[in-house]
Amino acid sequence: MNEIIFIVKESPEGGYEGRALGFSIFVEGDTYDEIKENIRDAVHCHFEDDSPKIIRIHFTKEEVFAA
Repeated sequence: MNEIIFIVKESPEGGYEGRALGFSIFVEGDTYDEIKENIRDAVHCHFEDDSPKIIRIHFTKEEVFAA
């Protein structure tokens, strides 16, 4: 595997949460830098010696407003 993709969004409780597409990897972090570091650590732990070379992050933001 060459690449893994994470969807990251703001958590309702504060901070960020991220989920890998196609894998059971879920991470949280208080800051954007922390979520990136936690993603990197989780990927290395999940794949051990055969980690993907590229970690792609898609940041999403949900907004609700009155019409």
